[in-house]
Amino acid sequence: MSPPRLIPFLLLLLCVSAADRRTNVSTLPGLDAPLPSHIETGYVTVDEEHGAELFYYFIESEGDPSADPPYDGVSLPRLRRHPYSWTRFANILFVDSPVGAGFSFSRDPKGYDVGDVSSTLQLVEFVNKWFTDHGEFRANPFYVGGESYAGKLVPLLVQKISQDIEVGGNPVVNLKGYLVGNPGTGDSIDFDSKVPYGHGVGIISDQLYEMILEHCGREDYNNPKNAICAQALNRFNDLMGEVEGAHILYKKCAYVSPKPDDDTTGRKILMEELVEQNRRPARPPMDCVTYPNYLSYFWANNNITREMLGIEKGTVDEWVRCDDDKLLPYSTDTGSIIMYHRNLTSRGYRVLVYSGDHDSLVPFLGTQAWIRLLNYPIVDNWRAWHVNGQSAGFTITYGTNLTFATGGGHTAPEYQPERCFEMRLGRARSPGQLPSQEKGVKQTGR
Repeated sequence: MSPPRLIPFLLLLLCVSAADRRTNVSTLPGLDAPLPSHIETGYVTVDEEHGAELFYYFIESEGDPSADPPYDGVSLPRLRRHPYSWTRFANILFVDSPVGAGFSFSRDPKGYDVGDVSSTLQLVEFVNKWFTDHGEFRANPFYVGGESYAGKLVPLLVQKISQDIEVGGNPVVNLKGYLVGNPGTGDSIDFDSKVPYGHGVGIISDQLYEMILEHCGREDYNNPKNAICAQALNRFNDLMGEVEGAHILYKKCAYVSPKPDDDTTGRKILMEELVEQNRRPARPPMDCVTYPNYLSYFWANNNITREMLGIEKGTVDEWVRCDDDKLLPYSTDTGSIIMYHRNLTSRGYRVLVYSGDHDSLVPFLGTQAWIRLLNYPIVDNWRAWHVNGQSAGFTITYGTNLTFATGGGHTAPEYQPERCFEMRLGRARSPGQLPSQEKGVKQTGR
């Protein structure tokens, strides 16, 4: 079977020579069935001086190999296939970035000292090396994707790849566009939109909203202008803290990420044996959306799992879903990246911006606002898009191949997997349009 045409590259959250450090995964612990498609893992060196290596998972598009593990609290979490995995129609390359995230590591502690710019350049290095070693996929349409803070880095990465293509960089990837979900921009609009959002959904009162407008203005809420403004914003933050920030209609649950120990200063570097740090996350109720995150800790820290994934022993002492920012010396060294969106859309790249409209962390109001600032003509005005005859969200398309769509929570595919599966990487379809009518997507599997 020829390889599928579409390879989205997703930064989550999403190594010596890749040619020397690949692992073909034949099975996964906890999965009592054959893998639906080929899975490869590996490392790619992105910083020769410090020995920094990014770990990746590559899943070919020939089935639906996703994991949604139930767990009994004693044995290894069991895996099951996810019916709405995007790997049903796309090859997906997941990367643990920046260095220190997931199973990515550095042989020198200085290798963890990265930021927006340096980690983006390392991802460029990763992409170039990966496609050098996987030349059979160079012709495939290539998309970059990320959510939340990664939504800030995606345009930086696409901009650099685009520039390299224009000057004849090798290998040349078939870059077609990118997608960002509830994306941060580094602009004050991300935070400022929380106030009108909180008011619009009824979390804060008219009186508090009017007090904020009167004493704080309509922007730069991170820097209170006076004592009354500060008091009003403190009250605002207290009220917003009463709801689940990632999805205001869901149960408020534990974040399921570890807190740093008092004596923890960073990742352990190449210990001879696996070191137990005992950063086991708190167990949330099973009906919490964060429960699978809790399970992932036990699955990823199982020695059998690590062996099957080809994790080099001694590189990562204990896998955790998210490290507190105090554990990694990461620098937010870029400002607003809205101009990068303008640069890329003006070059004709296809762009999907999707926004879970129940997310209060990066509210859709701010995302809509910066998209309007681009001042692009509308070619398909605001309308509903549908799944199984029901509205799944709302969408609008602009003349520069930029589509905005709503539906779900902060990480929309996590909260609305069926809807986001139908969204198909940027095509919130008109009622009645069939998946086979979409351009640039080859149907695979069932």
